[in-house]
Amino acid sequence: MNTVNFVTIPSSIVPDQEILVFGKRRLTYADLNDRVSRLSAVFKQQGLKPRDVVALLDTNSDLYIQCYYAAAKAGLTFLPLNYRAKDGELEYMINTADAKLLLIGDRYMDLIGRIKPKLKVSKFIAMGHASNAMPGIEDLITKAAPDESEAEVEDEDISILMYTSGTTSLPKGVMLRFRDFAAYVTANVEMADGTERGAALVCVPFYHIAGTTAYMTNIWTGRKLVVMGQFDAKAWLEIVPRERVTHAFVVPTMMKQLIDEPGFASADLSSLTNVAYGGAPMPVQVIRRAIEVFPPIVGFVNAYGQTETTSSLTVLGPDDHRLTGTPAEVELKLKRLNSIGKPLPDVEIRVRDEDGKFLPAGQVGEIIIRTARIMKGYAGREDDARLPDGWRATGDLGWLDDDGYIFFAGRKDDMIIRGGENIAPAEIETVLMSHPAVDECAVIGVPSVEWGQTVKAFVVRRQGQNVSEADLTEFCRSRLASFKRPESVQFIDALPKNPLGKILRKDLRAPSGGV
Repeated sequence: MNTVNFVTIPSSIVPDQEILVFGKRRLTYADLNDRVSRLSAVFKQQGLKPRDVVALLDTNSDLYIQCYYAAAKAGLTFLPLNYRAKDGELEYMINTADAKLLLIGDRYMDLIGRIKPKLKVSKFIAMGHASNAMPGIEDLITKAAPDESEAEVEDEDISILMYTSGTTSLPKGVMLRFRDFAAYVTANVEMADGTERGAALVCVPFYHIAGTTAYMTNIWTGRKLVVMGQFDAKAWLEIVPRERVTHAFVVPTMMKQLIDEPGFASADLSSLTNVAYGGAPMPVQVIRRAIEVFPPIVGFVNAYGQTETTSSLTVLGPDDHRLTGTPAEVELKLKRLNSIGKPLPDVEIRVRDEDGKFLPAGQVGEIIIRTARIMKGYAGREDDARLPDGWRATGDLGWLDDDGYIFFAGRKDDMIIRGGENIAPAEIETVLMSHPAVDECAVIGVPSVEWGQTVKAFVVRRQGQNVSEADLTEFCRSRLASFKRPESVQFIDALPKNPLGKILRKDLRAPSGGV
């Protein structure tokens, strides 16, 4: 299935339904289909052939989505670039992908100008203003006649080449096939048929798998998609009532900024029925506070997944977030708020030890997964996480409880080994985060001649609170085994994070970490 059908099929059923909103621009299915057809013609006029790569560097917009579907319609591979990447990373991604055309937003013209002499790509189009040296995409769309033809693609053809964030090394190009997206989208939502499906607010970047699958699923199912160029808490709270938003997805840092925003208490969030979160581990204190302050009608969903698996693998659903019932039931739900839920129907999950043996409930090991929508592979390199019989190692540590809920214990590479004892940073962080004066924290292992590694905590104090290293050490004394307690605590103003809120522990491990 060519993913452009996510647009063309609904367009043939409900052409006049409004489906896409960006600022003052509002498009129906028919409008979207027309622009996708014109853009597909533009790409062909640029000399692009099926399986060629077209790259895009810009923030979110309705035009961004049009570019993806136009690429799919022409049988091209789409490369969404991380606009927060450094010059060298962008050069690496564009060149290793062998991009034939680069679409550039206005704010990134200077950046591309710096690295242009090192780029292999020869064709450029401005997403904004045209110049003598570069045509503008709107001018090209206006002049192009709609191309109604649709490239015949194979299931194995690459629809999107998505580079990982590169927090620990050079980014890896994840090859996601047309069949991967077709399997994910059509299995999780119903096709648009004119039935009221609400409105979805998308603020996560489209270069991330969560942003990509958000526009695919919502456009396919007929839920009006409201796009934010970049996240801003105040603007988010204004858009929800204006567009009567029913569904939204945020990462943990966004959730925290929303509930900390001074205007949150007075914001009209009565239309919201579903708020999903993911992209990074959610501190349980943040989600508990969100449950308390959002309208009771809101159903929260925690989604865990990877780029390599075409988005979500597990879900902790709304019922698990509703802290009601008997005291024993509430206690169990509070415990499960620390989990990432249960596998989706098309996903198998197990936990294995270092020897590859499956572990029983309650034992910590590496989470491995099996699903039909695992990526085709990495561009230009081996997938060292591939396992026999269709399984794949995630690099994440965790354990299963007796009811099949999966608990995340951190990255395998982050495991601290002190005197031969394995220590998961997540366990210590959970304890520290329960202290009323701690806003955020991160735990790493630091070299030790005597123990191999010792535990160090980086702590961000809550505004207006004062707590000392001795206070936190004493707090941990009755809550953690002696070998797990932090042997040093460093207070910092903010934790280093990537754009989706994942803590950059490598920065904390650097000689100047936390400074």
